[in-house]
Amino acid sequence: MATFHVMAGPNDMVAHPAIRRIGMSDVWDALARGFDDFRAKPSHYVFLSLIYPICGAVLVTWSSGANMLPLIFPLIAGFALLGPFFALGLYEISRRRERGMDTSWRHALEVRHSPALPSILAVGAMLMVLFVAWLVFAQMLYTSLFGPEPPQSMALFLASVFGSEEGLLLMLAGNAIGFCFALVVLATTVIAFPMMLDRDVGAVAAIETSLRATLVNPVPIACWGLIVAALLIVGTIPIFVGLAVIMPILGHATWHLYRKIVVDEAR
Repeated sequence: MATFHVMAGPNDMVAHPAIRRIGMSDVWDALARGFDDFRAKPSHYVFLSLIYPICGAVLVTWSSGANMLPLIFPLIAGFALLGPFFALGLYEISRRRERGMDTSWRHALEVRHSPALPSILAVGAMLMVLFVAWLVFAQMLYTSLFGPEPPQSMALFLASVFGSEEGLLLMLAGNAIGFCFALVVLATTVIAFPMMLDRDVGAVAAIETSLRATLVNPVPIACWGLIVAALLIVGTIPIFVGLAVIMPILGHATWHLYRKIVVDEAR
C-alpha cells in the first residue's frame, strides 16, 4: 500500500465520475453477465460463497440457543446488508475476466493487497454499524409489543407472531423498518465496493457516486434492489444452500451494473 487513505483517493481529491442513465434492459443484462461469470468457473465461486450458507446456519443456531428467537428473522434479513462487502472477491474475478486476465480463484483473495483496502474497510464498518442498529431496532420493537420475556419455544413464538394483533403489527412495522435500512444500504453502496476496488477513489467518492447513481436511475436501482431481495429469499429457502449460487451471481452482476452506470473515462 503506497499511502494510507480512507475518505479520499491517494491524491487527497474526491472524484466525481460521470453517471450514465440506464434502463431495465441494462439491469437484466448485468444479471445475465453475472450468471455468465458464474458459469465460466462455477466450482471456484461456490467455494468462495460457502461462507453464506454456513454463516446463515450459524446465525440461526446461535440465536435459538441464546433464547433470542425474536431475532432470527432480523439476523437473516440483516445479514444481507453485509453482502456487498463480502462479495469483494467476486468483483475482482469479474474485473479480471472482463480484462482477459487469469481468473483462478486465488485471485479473489488478492483484494487484501488492494490500495483501496482502508476505504473498503471503512465502508464495510458502516454496513456493520447499520446491521447492529437494525438488530437493536428489531429487538426494541419486539419488546415494546410482547414484553421483555423471551418466548419459551419456537412453536409459542410462531403462534404469538402469526396469531395475534401484536404479531401482525410486528411484521408490518418490522418490514417497514427493515425496508428503510435496506434502502439506505442500497443507495449508498449499490456500486461503492466495485468502484473502490476498480479505481481507489476513497470512501466518500464511492458513497457519493452510489447516491448520485440512485438519484439518476431511481427506477432501475429500485428494481435491482427488489430483484436482489427476491433472489436472496429464494436462496434461503433450502436451508440457505441456495445462497451458494445466488450470492456469486449477484456479486458478479453488481460488478457489471457498476460498469454500466459509471463512465470510465480512461477507456
